Amino acid sequence: MAARRLLPLRFGRSYSSSAEDMVVSSLRLLSSTPPPQTTPMPLRPRSIDLTPDPTPPPRPLPTAPLLSAADRLRGVFLRKPPGRAALHRALSATGLDAATALSPEVLPGVVNSGDIGGAATVAFFDWAVTNSKLPPSVDTCNIVIRALGRKKFFAFLDDALQIMRKNGIYPGLATLAIVVDSLVAARQVSRAVRMLSTDEFGFGIGKACHRKEAFTVLIRCLSRRSHVGLASSLLQAARKELLELDNHAYNEVMGGWARSARVDKLEEFLTSMQEDGLVPDEVSHCHIIEALGRAGQAEEALRVFENMVHRGCDPTTIAYNALISTFISVGDLDRCVKYYKDMMDKNCRPNIDTYYKIIRAFLKERRVADALQIFHDMLTQGILPETGMITSFIKPLCTFGPPHAALMIYQKSMKAGCVVSFKAYKLLLERLAKFGKSGTVLKIWEEMQECGYPSDKEIYEFIVNGLCNVGKVDAAVSVVEESVRKDCCLGRVVYSKLNNKLLEMNKVETAYNLFKKVKDARALANSRNCCRANGWHP
Repeated sequence: MAARRLLPLRFGRSYSSSAEDMVVSSLRLLSSTPPPQTTPMPLRPRSIDLTPDPTPPPRPLPTAPLLSAADRLRGVFLRKPPGRAALHRALSATGLDAATALSPEVLPGVVNSGDIGGAATVAFFDWAVTNSKLPPSVDTCNIVIRALGRKKFFAFLDDALQIMRKNGIYPGLATLAIVVDSLVAARQVSRAVRMLSTDEFGFGIGKACHRKEAFTVLIRCLSRRSHVGLASSLLQAARKELLELDNHAYNEVMGGWARSARVDKLEEFLTSMQEDGLVPDEVSHCHIIEALGRAGQAEEALRVFENMVHRGCDPTTIAYNALISTFISVGDLDRCVKYYKDMMDKNCRPNIDTYYKIIRAFLKERRVADALQIFHDMLTQGILPETGMITSFIKPLCTFGPPHAALMIYQKSMKAGCVVSFKAYKLLLERLAKFGKSGTVLKIWEEMQECGYPSDKEIYEFIVNGLCNVGKVDAAVSVVEESVRKDCCLGRVVYSKLNNKLLEMNKVETAYNLFKKVKDARALANSRNCCRANGWHP
């Protein structure tokens, strides 16, 4: 009886002490200043060198090995230092210099992630630019401008632009395009239009920035954000003001109507171009071909393409892409392949958009063999797909049929030196585990870790599920123990499946030992969730 009374008490104390240690360690990690040290215990005497070091190294913070650089910088704003000087000292105390904070690997993680406000973003930007030895480029500053616009912190845009000008960084058309696009995306269209006349953010429209270029930027943003009707009205008004327009403004409006399959509008603006003395270029004809294809008039689109050839305008990759998109829109993939081969025969090299459209169309129709052949041709031509493009190829292949085709896409991409995303690894591991390919699962898991991707809860669940499907419970137990050591508590469904498998094989002792480890891990996970719910981030 005494043992039964002491057992829950002992386990209860261990759980409470674990939660208490987690809270104490969280509070210590959040503080930028080291906690007050108590009187140390007497240690073995040692010799002390009293010679002063002229350049003592900065003391490493306790959060350095646990948090990323972006998290360490954003964590400063949780303490809300009073005043600009205190904030700059706290940011400098993180052990990161301004050059590291402005690097493309760290800066997006600071300004885009989390719930950092507009004032905090501007304050961080002020510290980074002020303490930087060399002024950052305009592209680096545009990352902060884009983050403020995406979060609709328009009241702080002027402060960020003033910091740029104060340090000799003058925004250009790219910055103007980011601001206008952010306003249009936030449904503040009238404010974006008024910028051309009021010059709200001080871009110097009409002086440093030419009015025609700024007008083209506005037309582009409106046309690509589904405000092509307003863009058309502004373009007609600009014609009456005798503003010297070029083909770029007309092509942007025609591109917006082409995406809506409004062939009549394209013919109207094509006539307006000719009235203004402008000659429709290749982009204009490509928009017409695209609109006809979306409207289901593939023969008319083909006639426009052939007229380009008769006029002595050799069709380029853009024109072929528009025609291929037309046949994809009507579902005629055979003619799509025909003009793809014609494109190759005429020494018109396809680009990455050509291959992407054809492969996606084949995957949508589940013509996997043709898609793999086009993918092989793309790699043979030396065109490497981007990370997101590989994921878009693997995702549909993991929804039907065996995982052989998805595995071939992955293997060819890795052999060519492409970067595979973490999401693609998840899709591939889940599909392979479902079909019982345990050996391939473990191999790809190892390759994923070599690429620097950490294993999360879903990855461990996929691997354990796949090992359980083929009866390799010992390997599954080892994976569960590794997940517990890395603070990844598996779901109850996957753990119950493994536990039932162990009991069926009369491995009761193994099941009990694993139960104790998972139980302790869940207790720590619950305490960690409690800390985060109260605002403490261990």
